[in-house]
Amino acid sequence: MDYVLALLSDPVAWAALATLIAMEVVLGIDNLIFIALLTNKLPEAQRPKARRLGIGAALVLRLLLLSTVAFIVQLTAPVLEFLDFSLSWRDIILIAGGLFLVWKATREIHHIVDPDPAPTIYKVPARQLGYSAAIVQILALDLVFSIDSIITAVGMTPHIPIMMVAVVVAVLVMLLAADPLADFINKNPTIVMLALGFLLLIGSTLIADGFGVHLPRGYIYAAMAFSALIETLNMLSKRAAQRAATSARPDGNSNGPANHE
Repeated sequence: MDYVLALLSDPVAWAALATLIAMEVVLGIDNLIFIALLTNKLPEAQRPKARRLGIGAALVLRLLLLSTVAFIVQLTAPVLEFLDFSLSWRDIILIAGGLFLVWKATREIHHIVDPDPAPTIYKVPARQLGYSAAIVQILALDLVFSIDSIITAVGMTPHIPIMMVAVVVAVLVMLLAADPLADFINKNPTIVMLALGFLLLIGSTLIADGFGVHLPRGYIYAAMAFSALIETLNMLSKRAAQRAATSARPDGNSNGPANHE
């Protein structure tokens, strides 16, 4: 109890909590984009349940990993060494997760640009994704993102309660944002390609991080934000052009005022 009271009265602990919450929310964007894209391929009635289950599993995994933080820290110890190059379990997990994201995004992009691929390439079309398969893929990526998230959190503060509060708040934000984000992606098909591009970028970043090439996350998220801004401007421009074209029709069947001469 004294430990908790000491944390509550420590301004440094509050600053660490605010920083960690912001970091966890930003790191959760990767997880959220993947969940939104994957669940949108399910029947509409199953989508909300799958999102809640996927995000709930992310919370449980993060809290379980925090309870074994001593073991998680050991995942950064080298297990494979060759000359001056070494890999830890964390590196291997990040590389595997990154390869999966790159494969998944590439597969989906190929399906969009070639909706009728040869059976030898796609034995099971992407549109036939089952509920169980979607949950398994979400859980697998939850594990990858959770390990990366917890190891990053451990590097920022030694206080487990602060980590737990930050994780819970970040996952609640993900839970609130999941349905609106997925609906927005579903209603704007061009956003799907942008989101898949984000997954390619995130997967490549995880692979690079696993091999010891640490790309500043700020640059990655700044690039994603800039791309999203440009796509938003493109969407607004298209809608403005459609409204202008509709209002210019002389037949009076437009949403805008008809022309009378």
